[in-house]
Amino acid sequence: MRQNATDSLLEDLTSARVIAFHQECFQINDWPTRIAIQKASGIWKPIAENHFNNSSLWDEEDQARRTDVQDSTIAQNKRRIDAYNQARNDAIEAVNEIILGVLASITLDDDAWLNSETAGSIIDRMSILSLKIKAMTFQRNQHSLNSERYQELQKKLDQLKTQEQDLAHSLDQLLYAFSQGQAYFKQYRQHKMYNDPNLNPYLNDTIQK
Repeated sequence: MRQNATDSLLEDLTSARVIAFHQECFQINDWPTRIAIQKASGIWKPIAENHFNNSSLWDEEDQARRTDVQDSTIAQNKRRIDAYNQARNDAIEAVNEIILGVLASITLDDDAWLNSETAGSIIDRMSILSLKIKAMTFQRNQHSLNSERYQELQKKLDQLKTQEQDLAHSLDQLLYAFSQGQAYFKQYRQHKMYNDPNLNPYLNDTIQK
């Protein structure tokens, strides 16, 4: 039964499917929207949650760089950035929990290597890269009449796509090696102290600065 669950995970969670899912979300009207999260199930729900928050973060980060609005407006952007970033990290941890739950009974080889990056964090980086590729593609197409600028942006786009493929290979390799007992990763909690009123001294007068 456990082996069947492992095989099912490896068949379902491939880098190709992750890349395709990120692209499918971009095709949804009014993206980022929580519709993708509501429709997703299993491990794809936290993956959708992660992509939604990264996409929302992208827009907020752009807005936070404005110089033509009041400081109070930028402060609102910053607070939304904090909230989206916390939710993004929560989703990464949820992805890891599902994977580790499925692979919990795998017997590791004595020389199995500990991967410094979790599967969830790789998927998170793939989400961010998909946003960069989407934005760079748009900018490149805007400069199609300017050959020099077009070539410059095309070079950057090619580099981003190479990074995406390298991460895709890393994800597939890690999951397969884990299933064979050759590698593993641990769940690391982010412990964002600045968002916790019990840990941030500027949010709690009882904590020494």
